[in-house]
Amino acid sequence: MRGSRFHGFGNVKNKRGKGCRGGVGRAGLGKHKFSWVTKYEPDYLKRDGFVAHTFRDVPTMNLFEISNLMEKGSIEKKEGKFHFEFRGKILGSGGLRHPIVLKALSWSKIAERKVKESGGELSKLE
Repeated sequence: MRGSRFHGFGNVKNKRGKGCRGGVGRAGLGKHKFSWVTKYEPDYLKRDGFVAHTFRDVPTMNLFEISNLMEKGSIEKKEGKFHFEFRGKILGSGGLRHPIVLKALSWSKIAERKVKESGGELSKLE
């Protein structure tokens, strides 16, 4: 390009002064100098792949659902108390009219309080 009139810089006004630099130092590396960064310094922004988050999909059941099952007769009764096992988390929405012995993986504080108020028991399911 040397020997031509503008030496490959386009118009005579291009490459004149400080305005052609696009900022001082590392300014604009995430904006208008991004293609330069991806080519010459790919580790600068440290964008490499993605992180796969692991989620536990725990089934949940509310106290009103358990109460409905008791009234329908779906839960067995032993020694004056209903017995129910659930592989999930017991939540505290609703209430219980009868004492129940619950076995579950986990439960909320409100569910624990309501079960104990009704005369029932909670235990961890292994």
